[in-house]
Amino acid sequence: MRVLVVEDEAKTSSYILRGLTELGYTVDVADTGVDGLHLALEFDYDAIVLDLMLPGLDGYGVLTQLRRQKSTPVIMLSARGAVDDRVTGLRKGADDYLPKPFSFTELVARLQAQTRRRTEGHEVTTLQIDNLTIDLLARKVTRAGQRLDLTAKEFSLLSLLARHQGEVLSKLMIAEQIWDMNFDSDINVVEVAVKRLRAKVDAPYGRKLLHTVRGMGYVLENRHSDQSDDAA
Repeated sequence: MRVLVVEDEAKTSSYILRGLTELGYTVDVADTGVDGLHLALEFDYDAIVLDLMLPGLDGYGVLTQLRRQKSTPVIMLSARGAVDDRVTGLRKGADDYLPKPFSFTELVARLQAQTRRRTEGHEVTTLQIDNLTIDLLARKVTRAGQRLDLTAKEFSLLSLLARHQGEVLSKLMIAEQIWDMNFDSDINVVEVAVKRLRAKVDAPYGRKLLHTVRGMGYVLENRHSDQSDDAA
């Protein structure tokens, strides 16, 4: 899951960022309404955690402009937990409202609930490539009926490749999506991660699914006639 957190309180945003990252989420953080709206419109997020009281453009303003273009699930946070405030937030387009102080466990449960509602509507929850099965909700991967023990980042990487099955993804694209790295960053981390993922997903099995395309990137697909892969 890729989540955008729009929160101007550094302590709160750091708390959410650390907790969600430990769960394997990819998290972007903005500390103003203007920056948060820009990211929300520029990128596709599975959910947005949006504070109400923000400098420049408050949460209501972000919601109003966001809803003109996107239907991304939004959970609004606010110390103002009165019924009128909650109703206003929901009427302006929020999908859920969580008053501060809040439980991190409850926030995660609400994020997962929003994701379930969305996937039940128009997204698959399981990806299948040959005998490789990826359960996106349970975060479980099996191949030929055998459970694969993947780290959070390995699961995110495999899920990204599976969502783009048959499409070559460059190292830069992968770095931006999984590690939030830009073009100035050292993307050798991608090569290392792919090598480790390949050892778990492909090495024990006859048919190879994760392929390197020289000079371009990586692709996850079931090839009828396997070609030898380059080194990661």
